[in-house]
Amino acid sequence: MTRTVLTCIAALSLAAAPALAQSAKPTAAPQAAAPQAAAPAPGSEEWLRQRGEIYHSAPESEQDPAEVSATAKLNESIAARNAAAEQSEAADQARFDSENQRWQDDTARSNTARVQWEADVAAANAAQAQWERERAAYDAEIAACRANRTCIVTSPK
Repeated sequence: MTRTVLTCIAALSLAAAPALAQSAKPTAAPQAAAPQAAAPAPGSEEWLRQRGEIYHSAPESEQDPAEVSATAKLNESIAARNAAAEQSEAADQARFDSENQRWQDDTARSNTARVQWEADVAAANAAQAQWERERAAYDAEIAACRANRTCIVTSPK
């Protein structure tokens, strides 16, 4: 029993040690930070240098003609691929614009047909209602005529 209690206490203290270490307050006051130099302006030479993005070409006398030629050929091939991609993108955009215009025309025709159909339905409903009113008036006239008429019954001889 004692061994179990001691084992539990040891396990709990090991589990709680990191949490207690993180929550402990520092005893010494932090030292004042040294004043920092003003940050370089974005885009300046120093700002680019700090980021490793500065580039200076070597003088012409130090450049290898074979490397310059290879670089020029590489640049030409990149420019050609970019031009081809630009042409392809322009063709794709033109095809999209054409299909989009066709779709808009189809949509406009469909909307016109739908509006015409709705107008035809409204006209048909109005004609149906007019016919029903005229039929009701006719039926009322016939019923009134029958109600006021005296039937003459001839007696058999």
